[in-house]
Amino acid sequence: MTRTKLTAARDSLRTAADSTETNADRLADLAAQLDRLAEADRGPDHGRLARIQTALDEVQQAVDDETAATIEDARREIRDYRATVDGV
Repeated sequence: MTRTKLTAARDSLRTAADSTETNADRLADLAAQLDRLAEADRGPDHGRLARIQTALDEVQQAVDDETAATIEDARREIRDYRATVDGV
């Protein structure tokens, strides 16, 4: 089952990784994680998504404004997905 919010976040992170040299590998890794989570049989829990959001906070502070805006798009998609997850 594909989780569209997570795939949208993945796509934003891939775009961000392609648009910067700063933390590009980390962004690509986070995009790959979201890809696996979007396609998994079972959806991710709040903790897993919170760790990804924390990593994005760190990266977002180190990149240019345009890349930061693209990362923010991904964060918004993750936040919207988390709103549908039970718990917390």
